[in-house]
Amino acid sequence: MLEEVERWLSRRSWSVADRPLDELLAAKRAGGTTVSVVLPALDEEETVGEIVAEIRRELIEKAPLVDELVVIDSGSADGTAKVAREAGARVIHRDEVLPRIPVVPGKGEVLWRSLLVTSGDIVCFIDADLKEFSADFVSGIVGPLLTDPDVEFVKAMYDRPLGAEFDARSSGTTAGQGGRVTELMARPLLNFHWPQLAGFVQPLGGEYAARRSLLERLPFPVGYGVELGLLVDALHTVGLDALAQVDVGVRKHRHQDGQALGRMAAAIYRTAQLRLARGHLVRPELTQFVRGEHGFEPRTYAVDTEERPPMSGIEEYATRRVA
Repeated sequence: MLEEVERWLSRRSWSVADRPLDELLAAKRAGGTTVSVVLPALDEEETVGEIVAEIRRELIEKAPLVDELVVIDSGSADGTAKVAREAGARVIHRDEVLPRIPVVPGKGEVLWRSLLVTSGDIVCFIDADLKEFSADFVSGIVGPLLTDPDVEFVKAMYDRPLGAEFDARSSGTTAGQGGRVTELMARPLLNFHWPQLAGFVQPLGGEYAARRSLLERLPFPVGYGVELGLLVDALHTVGLDALAQVDVGVRKHRHQDGQALGRMAAAIYRTAQLRLARGHLVRPELTQFVRGEHGFEPRTYAVDTEERPPMSGIEEYATRRVA
């Protein structure tokens, strides 16, 4: 590990307990800072309601840390929108945002569009599939942005257990090994090509917060590569010392099957490729195999390659800021 990263780990890695909630509220009042929380959601009716209710109860009603709580529905076929709305979120369908630009399926697409329908000085993203959710996830990653003006981008770090069925097979040794794409794809990529980012415990985690003034300057990969893309681009835009991470405990969520993880890994690798050699790559595809009636059958998927431009260059966003 680079000496620079070792120093960064000691200066820019914290625990949620390092900043009590009353300290954050005082800093928020003093700075006149507003906070938006965004949950991108696709068919998450089983979990989204509890997450929204926890944030509303703990960080809006009991302690006014969050000013805006928005769920962006990414085309759910279940009751995600209804559950989220009843729990107290403002729910917006992704197709309603910036309709002149056709929607591309993908998580990054939803995060990018969320900038147009939120107004907070700090924007906090939280995945909608988390179980046993704690409001510490929000206060933890928002905290450094409220108390330290030099911090621009904060990732959550946590233990990520695979689940009881895996623990039973391995005597509990998998407690922190839930991030399989992180360990097999993202961490090697970052260590080899962006060693300044080697200190991030959960580089692909979906829980992070940033200043709007930074997010609006960054391109957003439309798919699974969005977390790696934003992290790498934030490094190049504001430098390592403006990035930070906060330990929020344990993250439990629904796990993907092996083929879904393969598609995620391909998109992440492609995102890294684009940043290493923009403009010199053909549109890639990934072929996987499933066993069918007559043996193994190929399934070929296009790998997410499109990226949305920095929001600061979108006319509707500029107009809204002037207004």
